[in-house]
Amino acid sequence: MMLRPRQHIFVERSVAALDAHGNTLGVAPTGAGKTVMLSATTGRMLANRDAKACILAHRDELVAQNRAKFERINTGVSTSVFDARTKSWDGRAIFAMVQTLSRDNHLDTMPELDLLVIDEAHHAASASYRRVIERVLQKNAKAKVFGVTATPMRGDGKGLREVFTNVADQIRLGELIASGHLVPPRTFVVDVGTADALSQVKRTASDFDMSEVEAIMNKTPVTDAVIRHWREKASGRKTIVFCSTVAHADSVCQAFNTSGIAAVLVHGDLSEAERKTRLAAFESGAAQIVVNVAVLTEGYDYTPTSCIVLLRPSSHKSTLMQMIGRGLRTVDPAEYPGVFKSDCIVLDFGTATLMHGQLEQEANLDGRESSSGDAPVKECPGCEADVPAACRECPLCGFVWERCDDGAEALTDFIMTEVDLLARSNFRWCDLFGDDCALVATGFSAWGGVFYLSGRWHSLGGGKSLPTRLLGIGERSVCLAQADDWLNDHENADSAHKTKRWLNEPPTPAQMKYLPLQHRNDYGLTRYQASAMLAFHFSKPQIKNLVFAANAAQREAA
Repeated sequence: MMLRPRQHIFVERSVAALDAHGNTLGVAPTGAGKTVMLSATTGRMLANRDAKACILAHRDELVAQNRAKFERINTGVSTSVFDARTKSWDGRAIFAMVQTLSRDNHLDTMPELDLLVIDEAHHAASASYRRVIERVLQKNAKAKVFGVTATPMRGDGKGLREVFTNVADQIRLGELIASGHLVPPRTFVVDVGTADALSQVKRTASDFDMSEVEAIMNKTPVTDAVIRHWREKASGRKTIVFCSTVAHADSVCQAFNTSGIAAVLVHGDLSEAERKTRLAAFESGAAQIVVNVAVLTEGYDYTPTSCIVLLRPSSHKSTLMQMIGRGLRTVDPAEYPGVFKSDCIVLDFGTATLMHGQLEQEANLDGRESSSGDAPVKECPGCEADVPAACRECPLCGFVWERCDDGAEALTDFIMTEVDLLARSNFRWCDLFGDDCALVATGFSAWGGVFYLSGRWHSLGGGKSLPTRLLGIGERSVCLAQADDWLNDHENADSAHKTKRWLNEPPTPAQMKYLPLQHRNDYGLTRYQASAMLAFHFSKPQIKNLVFAANAAQREAA
């Protein structure tokens, strides 16, 4: 398995920071491949065969996911698990549950470690993590501490400076959207007559007072307006709704069902079994909408979700990013046939996006919200002054904006950079027919391609012992990212063809034998171009069948 070029940069910077400072934090949002980069960095730090590392997480599924990915990237490095069921220090890389390891009797058995890795490192300031960190450093003062998180700013405002003195690297949402690894959000802020009241809600130690929010938002006219706007802008989309309280969520869920839109409710008071049953109804298609209260903010990924409804404000940008992030992942059509997703609609009735502006979040180790996400501004028609976008009345000249209950495009910006994935790929992509409608790259064992057919881009992958499969349907950048990741997953550095000398050599006699007749007299054709052309030629029937079947399934679903 190969890393994307941007992932490789992240790893290099993390290793350099660990060598220089003894600790570091890396920030990588949903879609960046956080587990891959965590595993690669850990593997680099275990280059000394006597070195030992512990990878810490707070959920069973994260422990299992981290171990599986680590073993794929670092073949030959032994691993073991330390959790409630299994307690082994035998591996060179030990994957541990913090709730288990942080107990004194278990810490006593911990051997000397060279590296402690903390997944979801925004939790590192909590007492259980601090006990583990302190004991690791007591046993080996030279041990290094490496953390990775998507949201470095904690909801309680605590800083991470006591654990991490520096930030090695930060991959931004804008990078991942531009490179096609996430879909873009289309955000609408909708005032249904509640914006002024919400602006007066008190803040508690952890967030806004949600009982006050409920008193404002849990009203039949408000909920009816929410459903009306959802029908207008997101009807048919799989949707996650975030509410203020259980009573509020219950009212909203009932209202959707009464309106003929199947919805389920999940919240923290449900048993785990009941919560899974209700989420299964949402994921199976029995329900179109899942309404929740602070349950699906972190760690829930159902990729067909393409609408997020915010019926609550958020005093912390990290919470806002987590809620919207539930809808930004791309879809694997093999897992979800007929699902086409090119963006995510965000309907913000709680004005959180106006409050925070940019969804990008600077990593501030001291724990204060960065000023880089200041609320956006608008120009006053009366005096041309820049005033906060949420203002109803200009504080300088008194101009009043008329209230409108229609949605308006929010000013939720990203720090966007133009990304040429073809240039940043580990592989050389060939434009097969010179019209930019069929791009193919090959390795020793696999090929990847993107094709524009029937008004859509399609990404496909296959190989010598790999069946041809549809990887995605959507925007060109998304499809390129999926095909490039397919190659990275099935090739290694030796097979990346970008800098190999034979790229520009003429085709071999064996290649010429199998090339379509119209290409055999193309004296400018190179060996690599011939390789790409043959991969397409031999797989063309399967490519056509998969693309036509995907489009038929999409038409049926519509």
